[in-house]
Amino acid sequence: MNAHAGAVASTFNTKVQIEDGWLQGASSAGVLSFKGVPYAAAPVGNLRWRAPQAALHWSGVRQAMVFGADCPQTPTPGDDAVLQTRFDENCLFLNVWRPAGDTRHLPVMVWIHGGAFVNGGSSAPIYAGSLLAKRGVVVVSINYRLGRLGFFGFPALTKEHPEEPKGNYGYLDQIAALKWVQRNIAAFGGDPRNVTVFGESAGGMSVHMLLTSPMARGLFAKAIIESGAGRGGPDGPERFLGEDKPGLPSAETIGVNFARAQGIAGNDAAALAKLRALPADKIVSGLNMAVLGFMLATRQTPTFAGPMIDGRVVVETPDQAYLAHRQARVPLIIGANSADLSLDFASSTEQALAPFGARADDAKALYDPTGNADYRLVAAEVGADRYMVEPARFTARTLSAQGIPVYEYRFSYVAQSMRSQGIAGAPHASEIPYVLQTIDARYGPSVTKTDRAVADLASGYWVNFARTGNPNRNGLAHWPRYESKSDELLDFHADGTAEGEADPWKARLDLTAAAANDGSKAAH
Repeated sequence: MNAHAGAVASTFNTKVQIEDGWLQGASSAGVLSFKGVPYAAAPVGNLRWRAPQAALHWSGVRQAMVFGADCPQTPTPGDDAVLQTRFDENCLFLNVWRPAGDTRHLPVMVWIHGGAFVNGGSSAPIYAGSLLAKRGVVVVSINYRLGRLGFFGFPALTKEHPEEPKGNYGYLDQIAALKWVQRNIAAFGGDPRNVTVFGESAGGMSVHMLLTSPMARGLFAKAIIESGAGRGGPDGPERFLGEDKPGLPSAETIGVNFARAQGIAGNDAAALAKLRALPADKIVSGLNMAVLGFMLATRQTPTFAGPMIDGRVVVETPDQAYLAHRQARVPLIIGANSADLSLDFASSTEQALAPFGARADDAKALYDPTGNADYRLVAAEVGADRYMVEPARFTARTLSAQGIPVYEYRFSYVAQSMRSQGIAGAPHASEIPYVLQTIDARYGPSVTKTDRAVADLASGYWVNFARTGNPNRNGLAHWPRYESKSDELLDFHADGTAEGEADPWKARLDLTAAAANDGSKAAH
């Protein structure tokens, strides 16, 4: 703990002292909250596209009762994570919830939101940490830079401040936030030696980065990855900061092209100064998850680099690190949903099965055994298996073989109010309000008794894991530790129960893994 971070919040005192000064939080329903706490300096002006710098100290008591600004973005219509604050480039804030009382050395859970690295923020009600904190943990949620403000390459950027990492500024923010937690969380009653990082989608991909980045070592003790994949490709990154590959332009090339589209010629310091002078909304330029999806579907030239191999924060893809035993050795929960995200777009069953190559006939027997399946459903199942479900099992297999405690899940429960809409299974991100116990924020008065029971179940497993590294406790269905030989996971069933069982999708995922390995061999 920082020498100045000494005053611990209690039931009767919502003030805490951290390294940068005093905070005044709020108390409600047995939970203390501290919102909008800066963990780094505002990344504006000449700090745009710089590694996060130290937050400024303040005098007096800083009010920490409302969320700080979320990072600049264009919201995606229909997104469940509806943000509640303004957008501003000064957005490097985090929030802390803890149970009231004088308890110390509580487990800490740090939530990293998703949103394809272009959307999201910590102010969304479904990301609130108050109900999870009531289970006896300190919950932290963080903002990090998004879109071209968070992941950007440019030749003049690479040349300036050579001592600093470049490109993955959003990832650097996450690392800075975890360092803040190590220095300050004891002031809130948290144990810096017992930190669990957890995230979904881009947040889960971020946890892969934290597991494999040399810069994140020692910052956490456990990890949870929800629908965050685990192989190269979409969760890669396979793109490089400064080196063009066939069909894969570098982040620097994309940055130069973006500058040109903004009427800025060249790639020198003068061009960089003009880029830094652009308003944030010009940098965002309408980018959101829907735009990214359309670009993928139509194979347009990329205008957003996304996470990249920069050589310092990210040195290789997750699967490369896992196969070479170069990741952090910490207990892990990993899994995906039963109707998870697919990035496959097809106009026929044959096209949907094309990724299996010479194994397409075997795939047809598994995904369309009668020959009458809707090709759109086949494409959705194939895509979800390729991009989310099998990579999660690959990670579980690879790390468990190294003796690391791994627990795999599949989330198949659909809120009862949503079932009349003909949903085939649990969609991407639909487990979040159950894990965080924020189902009321997501479903409002439609929440049922069974919905609440599933939320109690899911959040209970997650908190148990954060506490001990094992999700099991008396009263819960046994969650078997993953082993390749038994291939067992915990399934949150559609009826609201949970059961440890051999993976019923084994044949599909074995074939998906074989096709992925075929592609990897062909690439090399």
